[in-house]
Amino acid sequence: MKIPHTFTIVFCIVIICAIATWIVPGGEFARETINIDGIERSIVKGDTFEYTDSQPQTWQVFVSFFKGFSRTAHIISFIFMLGGAFWILNATNAINIGISNFLRSTERLQKNRFFKKIGVNNLVITLIMLIFSLFGAIFGMSEETIAFIIIFVPLAISMGYDSVTGVLMCYVAAHVGFGGAMFNPFTIGIAQGLAGLPIFSGLEYRVLCWIILTLITIVFTLWYANRVKKNPKKSFMYEIDSFWRDKAAETQGVQKTVKSTWATWVVHGAISITLIVCSFLFTYSSITVGNNTISIMIFPIIAAFFIPFGFYSALKSVHNYILSLLLLTVVVLIVGVLGYHWYVGEIAGLFFAMGVASGLAFHHTFDKIIRLFLEGCKDIMNAALVVAIGGGIIIILEDGKIIDTILYGISQTMATAGEIGSVGTMYFIQTVLNLIIPSSSAKAVLTIPMMAEFSDLIGISRQLTVLAYQLGDGFTNMITPTSGVLIGCLGIARVPYSKWLKFFLPFLCILVIIGFLLLLPPIFMQFSGF
Repeated sequence: MKIPHTFTIVFCIVIICAIATWIVPGGEFARETINIDGIERSIVKGDTFEYTDSQPQTWQVFVSFFKGFSRTAHIISFIFMLGGAFWILNATNAINIGISNFLRSTERLQKNRFFKKIGVNNLVITLIMLIFSLFGAIFGMSEETIAFIIIFVPLAISMGYDSVTGVLMCYVAAHVGFGGAMFNPFTIGIAQGLAGLPIFSGLEYRVLCWIILTLITIVFTLWYANRVKKNPKKSFMYEIDSFWRDKAAETQGVQKTVKSTWATWVVHGAISITLIVCSFLFTYSSITVGNNTISIMIFPIIAAFFIPFGFYSALKSVHNYILSLLLLTVVVLIVGVLGYHWYVGEIAGLFFAMGVASGLAFHHTFDKIIRLFLEGCKDIMNAALVVAIGGGIIIILEDGKIIDTILYGISQTMATAGEIGSVGTMYFIQTVLNLIIPSSSAKAVLTIPMMAEFSDLIGISRQLTVLAYQLGDGFTNMITPTSGVLIGCLGIARVPYSKWLKFFLPFLCILVIIGFLLLLPPIFMQFSGF
């Protein structure tokens, strides 16, 4: 049977949601506005549900796509700017040469008895996944993973794996860390604020949850990666990955580095001056990790490191210098997110600047850079359009007035359940809602106020209610077509949604079961913060 196109699958889901608006009665909760950490949020008042007139959706299905474009415009713009920026970067061949040099280094390490026994590639995959899982657990990395797919998918292909391995290494690792988060401000911070709990309390048990979930994900990835390496045809992406393999083959013979030109030195001078200015304007930066904030001279440190390092890289070749620009971009990205609360707009601008700087350092003209940028936007258009169409799903459910009804109906099942049943129901609700509302903050303001009050009535810790929300929010967004981040990552990796769903669903079931089991110990044992 021919597998439908991703557009077809998403469109069918929109139609199903529209049909549901004719069957499910309309309903709404009253809302009130409260202040959480200086931000006003509209939250649900738990005991105010009322049925309302139904709003069946018909021709609005087509309008929902337009609204989906509007609502997801920030993600769509982010994808276009990243696609264009990395197309400029890829045109310099710097990433391919960097990957080749990296693989040669791992081959040399493989001769060492210790590394040969554990496998250098296994160590590389494990370290990369630990880093991204920490990023997800500490500052809620999500949209940012789109920028790294274009790096790790070619790396995985060059190491003898497939494109899915590249997605597992960064996207899945970050989102599993997101689910088992320790300091994530977008889930734990908001939910605990809504539940009236001390921010980032209950840390010790959350660390244990993160360790368990991350280790299981790493083991699964290593098992799958080594299975593909032994027999590449066992990968369900084998035929489709011919694009990446052909691209890698085209660059295998192009390993000659190019010496830096005057343009490279001009770019280095401009960036050095910019970093020096930032060092004076932002001498001390307040870096927030969880509930702790430290003031550090981060930009002076970056300038002191990059100026000589970039100079040395430029002396070796322009490709090495462009790779140093990529490293600088990643460092500034982390500083921007942790210290200055950057979101997709600032991150997109940062990578766009990196793309332009890379093109100029390679002595491309402005006209050539613009043409390369447009080619990159054209190449990534499918991913951006699917994000827009997927946004229509939540539009239909909201305009049909059935989201609150569904939430109210499911929550009533908790009334007669025991402690385990109630916690399991909360977890189930969050897991199912995540399929249609992938936004963690939106789901928190919709569910936490009501569930926190209900947990008081049945004698369940509010901290456990927040943990049920956190784990329920963490897993199903890795399969839901309403997630712009997922569709964006799959689009860049050229992994069809249908194939990803077939591959990842069994492991997702394992994660969901483990998530439920992690909710049980706080019921029977006393943990700090619970």
